[in-house]
Amino acid sequence: MFEIVLVEPEIPHNTGAAGRLAIATGSRLHLVKPLGFSLDEKAVRRAGLDYWKEVDLVVWDSWADFQASHPGARQWFLTTKGSRSLWKAEFQKGDHLIFGAETRGLSDEIHATLTEEQRIRIPMADGPIRSLNLATSIGIVLYEGYRQVSGHELS
Repeated sequence: MFEIVLVEPEIPHNTGAAGRLAIATGSRLHLVKPLGFSLDEKAVRRAGLDYWKEVDLVVWDSWADFQASHPGARQWFLTTKGSRSLWKAEFQKGDHLIFGAETRGLSDEIHATLTEEQRIRIPMADGPIRSLNLATSIGIVLYEGYRQVSGHELS
C-alpha cells in the first residue's frame, strides 16, 4: 500500500510499532541508518511482538542510498516545519511516507531538498506539545492515506 520510511530512528519501540502498522496495512517499512538500536534487540521484537518476522523490511545504509534507489517516487515528509496540513495531502498507492528521528526530526540537509508541498504536518491544538510520538504520527498519516486510497474500511 505505502512505503513507510524512518530516517535514523532512535527508539526500538517506535520502530516495532511501525512494523505492526506496516503489516496491518500491507505496507513496506524502510529503515535508514544509522539506527539508534540493534535490530535483534529484545525491545524491537517485543514492540513488534511475534509479528516482527512478518514485516516487509528494507534497511538502507544511508539516505543517499535510499534516494538513489527510488528516483521519481512520490514522497511526503512529515515535519513540524511544514505549513501544509495532512488533511490537504492527496495520497496515492505506493507513496513514500517519510519520518525523521524522534529527537531531532529530519535533517537540515533533507529539508533543503524539499518543496513546501512535500512537507506536511499533523494538525494539533495550540499548547505546550511540539510534536506527537513517532509511532502515533505514523499511525495517523498511514491510516489517512489508507482511507483516501482504499475508499473503504479495513476488514
